[in-house]
Amino acid sequence: MSYVRFDDQHDDGQLSQFRERLEAEVRAQTGEKFAIFQDRNDIDWGQNWQQRIDDTLDAVTLLLVIVTPSLFRSPACEAEIRRFLDREEKLGRRDLILPVYYIGAREMDDPAWRERSELAGVLHSRQHVDWRELRFEPFSSPVVRRAIAQLAKQMLDTFSRLPEQLPATPGRVATPPSGSAARRTETRGPATRQTGDTGAAAGSTAKSEPPTHVVDAFHRGDFTTVGEAIKAARPGDRIFVRPGLYEESLVVDKPLEIMGDGRREDIEIRAHDASALVFKASIGRVSNLTLRRVAGTGRSHGVTIFQGRLELEKCDISSDSLACVAIRDGADPRLRENKIHGGRQSGVFVFNNGLGTLEDNEIFGNQFSGVEIKTGSNPTLRRNQIFDNKVNGVYAYEGGLGRLENNGITGNGGVGVRIDEDSSTVLRHNNINRNHYEGVWIDGGSGGVFEDNDLTGNLGGPWDIAPDCEPNITRARNKE
Repeated sequence: MSYVRFDDQHDDGQLSQFRERLEAEVRAQTGEKFAIFQDRNDIDWGQNWQQRIDDTLDAVTLLLVIVTPSLFRSPACEAEIRRFLDREEKLGRRDLILPVYYIGAREMDDPAWRERSELAGVLHSRQHVDWRELRFEPFSSPVVRRAIAQLAKQMLDTFSRLPEQLPATPGRVATPPSGSAARRTETRGPATRQTGDTGAAAGSTAKSEPPTHVVDAFHRGDFTTVGEAIKAARPGDRIFVRPGLYEESLVVDKPLEIMGDGRREDIEIRAHDASALVFKASIGRVSNLTLRRVAGTGRSHGVTIFQGRLELEKCDISSDSLACVAIRDGADPRLRENKIHGGRQSGVFVFNNGLGTLEDNEIFGNQFSGVEIKTGSNPTLRRNQIFDNKVNGVYAYEGGLGRLENNGITGNGGVGVRIDEDSSTVLRHNNINRNHYEGVWIDGGSGGVFEDNDLTGNLGGPWDIAPDCEPNITRARNKE
């Protein structure tokens, strides 16, 4: 655990308690003793602390980084993170640094400050755990206990992924830092939910380009189907897909880049009996494709992400079966600049402790909600346009978490953001307008943080909050 001692002392040893609770939760989930290295507990008096930390960094697998303003002024913490970035590159991994955002820092929140700090750029790019509000809650709080359990699950999922030796991909290698109730249900419509997934089984920049394979439906490339190219490719290879209709389901089980070579609307992957894309690798990238799950036998999502960090970019995704995109079982993808629409159920469905970062996507015209979050899942949504979905814009339930920042959530057939059944969501700087019921609807012992949101123009008003939820809510500077 990389942290600044002053922050622990200032909060009366709360970071040390956090470490102890996390250790115990991992042990509870595995049945085995688990240790998190913390210098104040694990360095004997008089021992050379720098040598001990160096030796430990050569042995441990994950680095928890406690992010505070002091972190960006600590050469020792910067050196620890630099060492771990080097370790990630050697292992071909991008998931071994887990930031815990503990005290708000300009370096993390302000793009101008972030540009001046390579360390902040690295930490901001990672899926982080937001502890800024939980910091003021007792460890006995159900919300805090759930968050610790989720973090432990995320760590165990990372441990379970076997490292894969793959060449560095140009443009995506992190640069090491160098410095600086009944009434409510009747009036809000049915709590429409997903029915599950029964589809397809589930250093420095490289100086040379990775091996490439060309897929052409008209026999002018190396392969005529994408599936053939995937089977032939080695980890780290790149596949270019030329315009054409490819009636197949893609199963990616090794680190690959699959890129459409032409106009997106002219490059269509169409699957009838399974997901158009199933991702089961540690890392990968899919971009500039049209991915369609069309009517056929069985039930499956348009895209199913079982694990790892998939970069899914600039694709057009739809599904005549279940959701357009399903993120599950601790997977931590990046979805950027996609059109996600026409889902028979929700646009994006995150469940079973799924993670992920969704940025700059259009999520619209789906039969259920735009984004659905349940069972301990904790995605981050930034700058998305979530509109014209038949039910809610965003729906968190059954212990769903999530962080929503700077999204437009408008014109949906139900509530803008619905939070139910012991869920807790953070909303900051969102425009939640013109929805057919309330802007934000909270029930079932749920809560969250709601700051600087525009909640005007919703037909049912800005809020509908069950009385038992009021103690769980923090509200400030919202426009109503």
